[in-house]
Amino acid sequence: MKFDIKEEDMIIKPYKEEGPIYIREQKGFFQRIRRNLGWLLMLSFIAIPWVQYNGQQAVLLDVATQKFTIFGLTLLPQDFMILAMLFMVGAFALFFVTNWLGRVWCGYTCPQTIWMLMFSWVEQRIEGTRNQRIKLDKSPWDITKWRKKITKHSAWLVISVLTATSFLAYFIPAKTLYLEMLNLEWSGITSFWVFLFAFCTYGNAGFLREKMCTVACPYSRFQSVMFDKDTLVVTYDSERGENRGPRKRKAEPKALNLGDCVDCNLCVEVCPAGIDIRNGLQYECINCGLCIDACDDTMDKFGYEKGLIKYASEKQMAGQKTNPFRLKLVGYGALTALLILSMFAWMLQRTPIEASVLRDRNALYRVNYEGLVENPYTLTIINKTQQPLHYSISISGLEGATLQSPNAILVEPGLMKSVPVTVTADGYDLARKVSKLSFVITSQEDPAITITKDSQFYKN
Repeated sequence: MKFDIKEEDMIIKPYKEEGPIYIREQKGFFQRIRRNLGWLLMLSFIAIPWVQYNGQQAVLLDVATQKFTIFGLTLLPQDFMILAMLFMVGAFALFFVTNWLGRVWCGYTCPQTIWMLMFSWVEQRIEGTRNQRIKLDKSPWDITKWRKKITKHSAWLVISVLTATSFLAYFIPAKTLYLEMLNLEWSGITSFWVFLFAFCTYGNAGFLREKMCTVACPYSRFQSVMFDKDTLVVTYDSERGENRGPRKRKAEPKALNLGDCVDCNLCVEVCPAGIDIRNGLQYECINCGLCIDACDDTMDKFGYEKGLIKYASEKQMAGQKTNPFRLKLVGYGALTALLILSMFAWMLQRTPIEASVLRDRNALYRVNYEGLVENPYTLTIINKTQQPLHYSISISGLEGATLQSPNAILVEPGLMKSVPVTVTADGYDLARKVSKLSFVITSQEDPAITITKDSQFYKN
């Protein structure tokens, strides 16, 4: 038996054609969700550094002084465990959403996708539709082509610089940063970081685009580990769509031995990753739903039922029900909730003061002219609030002892201050050579802000 197989039929074709991807602009339900959410996230990103709280910038991550301020909460290096917990919450929340809805983070909220589609929107307004952009790139360089290319890249650069400046406003006070920008007074280090982030934004959103998602981003590589047969992903109904092929609008597909897919190729042209979802689930798919909007529009025009391409699980496509309480999804959700509760518990137990006691190692004790034993200490007080506070120091646990220290110790917000103090006691009244005592440090403005630190007293 002989089979008539052509050589080109044996070649495995890539998931997309080589070369640049020209994204076709698409309107629809999922596009509206993404665009509105994208605008909300972008405006929040720009506006947050300008929000004031208690007369100060509400969110300021001051790396130079190792002090993070978030709506009245001051985090110092001693508190950075909360940041580790925050990253863990983000990771498990991402696992939870991925197991439930696939890569919706990538399609709707990832900064790379938002900025990539924003740059594409600017490109379409300047260079025209998809076909016009393809024609422009193939045309020889003339005045019109130079004008459009320079205008587009100038707009991209302006957006990139504004993006980088907005990002740096989280680390440098926003008013200072923008005032120095208007007066052309940026320091060398500020200029370096702004133009570095601007260059990265310009390169990622303008040139690398989908390559950041398909090649550089590790999430696309390990996402399949979190998928299961109940995960909702963008799916093409091959049983309904095949055999695909063009036809007239009023033609009966069954009479032509065709499925509902009219092979218009719009699902490929609107895809930011340039893939053909009809070839099955691919790791490059970011679950953005643009192909769903494009296909639904085509189905409307031909009078067919929508949903040829849709969000569905493998079980749904096999006619089964999706299990919303599967072990993996519940596990990710439970771990996320547990970490969030742990964060809140840590924050409730956190005191807005930190202190340490350091003994003078060169002179553990000394005897003064009255025959009393003195022990010198150095107390370090850290004010973790956003207001200057006065602190008083007292001792407990050592009867008959007296403390020599300042009456009111002023510590500025977010700073620490070292204070030398001396404890004096009658050595004959002490039964032990080494006795325990405690230093109690209390805010005079708010007595609820207090901390106790244990130490030892030596008589010889």
